[in-house]
Amino acid sequence: MARGVAGAILLLAGICAAAAPACAHQVNISTARVEVRPQRLVAVEVALKGSDVDRVAATHVFDEQTGTVDAAKVAAAAGPIAAYVGAHVSVTGADGAPCAAGAPEVTADGDGVITRNTFSCAKVAGDLVYHSTVLTASNSSARQVVLLGVGPDAAQALLDDTNTTVAISVPPPSLLSVMQRYLVTGIEHIFLGYDHIAFLIAIVLWARRLLPVIKIVTAFTLAHSITLSLAALQIVVIPSTIVEPAIAASIVFVAVENFFSRDIDGRWKVTFAFGLIHGFGFASALQEFGLPANAVVPALAAFNIGVEIGQVAIVSIVVPVLVVLDRLFAVDRAKPVRAAALVYALSALITVLGSYWLLTRIFFEA
Repeated sequence: MARGVAGAILLLAGICAAAAPACAHQVNISTARVEVRPQRLVAVEVALKGSDVDRVAATHVFDEQTGTVDAAKVAAAAGPIAAYVGAHVSVTGADGAPCAAGAPEVTADGDGVITRNTFSCAKVAGDLVYHSTVLTASNSSARQVVLLGVGPDAAQALLDDTNTTVAISVPPPSLLSVMQRYLVTGIEHIFLGYDHIAFLIAIVLWARRLLPVIKIVTAFTLAHSITLSLAALQIVVIPSTIVEPAIAASIVFVAVENFFSRDIDGRWKVTFAFGLIHGFGFASALQEFGLPANAVVPALAAFNIGVEIGQVAIVSIVVPVLVVLDRLFAVDRAKPVRAAALVYALSALITVLGSYWLLTRIFFEA
């Protein structure tokens, strides 16, 4: 019997949804239309009988004699109506993380009231869930018919006081949009990673030719690509309490080395070794951002490419600036050389920064 009643309610709601606004709202039965839009924006439209609205929201919008709601009274009572629906409707991630609700809209609809709102779920990862206790929180016999999607073929679900949620099917983002998102994230990470920038600057301070710079950048890329992939895929995991101080130590090492060696040609070997460590640092940032289950490899590749673009951009700025300074301060403009005082001053500054990061990461970070 219960299944027959539920089926009848769903059938009636489906007919009303297709024929609205000709179909009257039913007492103790609310309907909800849930639509997923681009950028994980979820539009929710909830419709209730006017008499039900008066009962649960303490309003006076329904006219018993005409069997309709007064549009002016609905407009005047929009605040409490929206507050009631807002308190009983939400969209969250599967882990319960709430999506941000927008500004509600309340309108009269014949003998009922319709509320509309949108929920921004861009910052909520994973599957989405629609929650509703509209009417059912105060009346165990009440029901809500949920229509998932638009058009006559929209999926339907029936909620009551014991079943208050329904999963929302979110179409996966296109491969291109996934790769674009992670590419930008990789670029942002390298430009916001001041320790990585300090390492890159320190490693090229003696560079005056293009070939050694290419070898250094290539070695760094290969190294961090290896460990980034291993860590992001959970093949090799090293705690950040080890990785972060090690990154700071690598900065101190290359900066101090500038005082004792000008061998830029062989520096790709040191860069490769320390690049392995920095890769684990990149991975920790990527793990916080998360990898899409249906596009792990493309997302990982795009993030790695973004990191590479960022570091190439940094080196492409630093090295030409150093070459220009060589010419400005050269005694012999025909044969400019790198000013040792400049390298030592920058190396000293980077050494101080690296030492500060090392000490704070060892003693002050959990």
